[in-house]
Amino acid sequence: MFIQTESTPNPATLKFLPGQTVLEAGTADFPTAEAGEKSPLAKRIFSVSGVTGVFFGNDFVTVTKAEDVQWDHIKPAILGAVMEHYQSGQPVMGADAAAASGHAEHTGEDAEVVNQIKDLLDSRVRPAVAQDGGDITFHGFDRGVVYLHMQGACAGCPSSTLTLKMGIENLLRHYIPEVTEVRPVAV
Repeated sequence: MFIQTESTPNPATLKFLPGQTVLEAGTADFPTAEAGEKSPLAKRIFSVSGVTGVFFGNDFVTVTKAEDVQWDHIKPAILGAVMEHYQSGQPVMGADAAAASGHAEHTGEDAEVVNQIKDLLDSRVRPAVAQDGGDITFHGFDRGVVYLHMQGACAGCPSSTLTLKMGIENLLRHYIPEVTEVRPVAV
C-alpha cells in the first residue's frame, strides 16, 4: 500500500491519500481523541502523540497536529497507523457512527434562500476546499448572515478568514442578494 501526502494551506494540517475510498459519502470530523473513539481509523491515528484532529473525506484523511510538534517526527507514525488500519480489515467508522452529510437543517421563511446557499456551497465551495483537505458546511442563516462550520484543514487555517470573506462571502452575495455577510462558527 502506498499512501501519498499533500500539504494544505494550514501548516498544522497534512492530507493523507491512502489510494482507496475512506468514506463512501459525506465527511466525518473528529476534533478530539474522544470524538475519534467512534472510528477505528481515527482512534489509531489519535494514538500517535501530537495528533489533535482527524477528518475524513471521500478519498482522504486530514490530520492536524499540535503546534509544538514537527511533521518530520509524527508523519511516519501516522502513515503506519493508516496502513495498519487498512491491512486490519476493520471498518473506517464504528457500527454506531455515521458520516455526516454536512449541512444543518433549516426550515422556515428563508428555506428557499438557504437551499440556494447549500447548492452553491455543494457545487462551488466544498469541492475546492476538499482539495485542501477540509470541508465547509452550512450552519445557519439569520437576517442576511450566513454561518458556516469549517472542518478538517479549514478549521484553524490562517487563510480561512480570507477564504470566508473574500471568496465565499463574495460568491454568495453575487448570486444571492439576501446574503450580506458570512461568519464562521465553532460547533
